Amino acid sequence: MPADHVVKNRSVWNADSDTYQKRHAGQLDASPLAWGIWSVEEAQLGALGDFEGKCMLELGCGAAQWSTALAVAGGHVVGFDLSERQLTHAIPRVEATGLWVPLVQGSAEELPFVAESFDIVFSDHGATSFSDPYRTIPEAARVLRPGGLLVFNITSPLRDLCEEDELGRPTEKLSREYFELGRLSGKEVCFQLPYGRWLALFRDAGFEVLDLIELRPPEGAVTTYKEFSTLDWSRRWPSENLWRLRKRPAS
Repeated sequence: MPADHVVKNRSVWNADSDTYQKRHAGQLDASPLAWGIWSVEEAQLGALGDFEGKCMLELGCGAAQWSTALAVAGGHVVGFDLSERQLTHAIPRVEATGLWVPLVQGSAEELPFVAESFDIVFSDHGATSFSDPYRTIPEAARVLRPGGLLVFNITSPLRDLCEEDELGRPTEKLSREYFELGRLSGKEVCFQLPYGRWLALFRDAGFEVLDLIELRPPEGAVTTYKEFSTLDWSRRWPSENLWRLRKRPAS
């Protein structure tokens, strides 16, 4: 039996998928290999490293903009999403590539893949935002080969600590208890941890931290995710955290 938040999030994303794609597909299609709400280019960050020829899994692929672009660039990619409606939007993009990009529906808390199947697991505001990290991070470690990369972009703790304005954007006022971060319930269920708990979780799951990139948009950046943050806020404080982890080789 899936957890209640898994059932809720699947229902919400199935219901909202068409509206989400109508609102954001233009930005996502224009910059498919770019991180976060401000589309910071992977070519600038190099977060995925040399992915050509690598077996890759995208957790929360949505309409598969990342997955298809990486496949065209030489990766061997599987797109994975909790919402079957989101995957319906991915099908025409995959077909347009003429490449083999499998699309799999399921929960990142119970990945349907054998151990050590992938070289890179990644997510851009996908499953790592909407799944219990104490289940998802160990699952990512299980399906990664020793030395493999886990790269994921999520909301920063600071963004989640701030009071929101009437549009849902963060203000300069704190409204949550830092040490109480965990399950954050709203229309959908999201998850966040204090930095110390993230680091302990990574260590216990068998990862070493390579980098924490606090994404900062360039001046003049624009976004269709206007309810997430303003450009001024995101340039003054980090609204997104891009983690880069390596699975430790077996001792």
